Amino acid sequence: MMRGVVNQSCEAILPVVVKSSTTTQLVDAVIDTGFSGFLTLPSKIIVALDLSWKGRDVATLGDGTSCIFDVYIAIVIWDGQYRPIDINESETVPLIGMQLLRGYDLRIQAIEGGSVAIEALPNAS
Repeated sequence: MMRGVVNQSCEAILPVVVKSSTTTQLVDAVIDTGFSGFLTLPSKIIVALDLSWKGRDVATLGDGTSCIFDVYIAIVIWDGQYRPIDINESETVPLIGMQLLRGYDLRIQAIEGGSVAIEALPNAS
């Protein structure tokens, strides 16, 4: 089970370890159920980790506009396991999307200091 906390802005925060072939960084990421990808990181963190560029992708934002993202490859430690994922570059706080949460149960106590718990669903693939 992975655990996080709800901050004073009522955002569910989960610490995530992000790895490249040469370095590792702990990132506090906001859970965003409106984001269908895996994880976003700002360019500053992508450069610091020296992530490998994969290509570009188009996404539809919450306001209906389209945006082109640079996509990078990284490894995260997710539920105690190394997992290669796509990282979308975005100049915002790091965001955890639904692709990373797929196959997991998410529980949030939506109060300041509330707990965030993410647990694998049985028989989920």
